[in-house]
Amino acid sequence: MIRRLRTDQSRMHLVMMLALTFTTGIIDAVGYLGLDRVFTANMTGNVVILGMALTGADGLPIVGPVVALAAFMFGAALGGGLLRRARTGWSGLSTTVFSVTGGLLFALGLSCFVVVPVENTPWAYTITGLLGAAMGLQAAAARRIAVADVTTVVVTSTIVGLASESKIAGGTGKNFPRRVLAVALILVGAGVGALLLQVHIGVGMGVAGGLTLLVALVGHLARERKPVGEKETVDA
Repeated sequence: MIRRLRTDQSRMHLVMMLALTFTTGIIDAVGYLGLDRVFTANMTGNVVILGMALTGADGLPIVGPVVALAAFMFGAALGGGLLRRARTGWSGLSTTVFSVTGGLLFALGLSCFVVVPVENTPWAYTITGLLGAAMGLQAAAARRIAVADVTTVVVTSTIVGLASESKIAGGTGKNFPRRVLAVALILVGAGVGALLLQVHIGVGMGVAGGLTLLVALVGHLARERKPVGEKETVDA
C-alpha cells in the first residue's frame, strides 16, 4: 500500500514538473521576443548571448542577460536556503515557493497591462530581473522535488540522456517517455508564448503564473503527510 502510494506521488510529481516545463517555454519566449533577446529561465542561453555581446557581435544585449543571470542566481539561492531543511519530495515549503513563483509571474503579467515594458528601459529590466528571480525560485524548488530528467528550466541534459541512453546507442531507453515529453512541452510552451505575445506581453506571464499556482495547489493537496504524532520540523 505504501509502495503504491509513493508510486502514485512520483507520477504526480512528474506530471507537475512537466507542466512547469511547459510554463518555462512560455516565459522564455516572452523574455526573448518581448524583452530584447533575454532568457529568464535558460541561463545557458544567456551566458552564450552575453559572451557574443561582449565582442560587439550583431548588437546583442548585455544589460538584460546580466540582470537575468544575477536575478536567477538570487532566486535560486533564496529557494535553496528556504528548502535546505525540507525533505526531498513535496513539502509545505515546496507549496510556498511554487506559490510565490506563480503569484509573482501572475502579478508581473498584470503589471505589464498597466505599464507595457519597452526594451532597454528601467521598467523592462525590472521585469526581466523579477522573471529571472521567479524562475530561479522554481528551479530550486523543482530540484528538491527531484524528478529525474525534468528540471523544469532546461532540457539540454534531458536531450543528452535521451540520445546517449537510447536503444539506438545500445542503452536501455530509460525514462524515454518523460524525456521526450519534457523536450516537447518546452517546445510547445515556447510556441504558445510566442502566440500569446502577439496578444499582449502580459498574457503569457499571466498564463504561466496561473498554471504554476495550479501546480502549487495540486501538489499541496497531494503531498505526503507526516504520520500522526511525528514531530513537525519545517514541513507542513
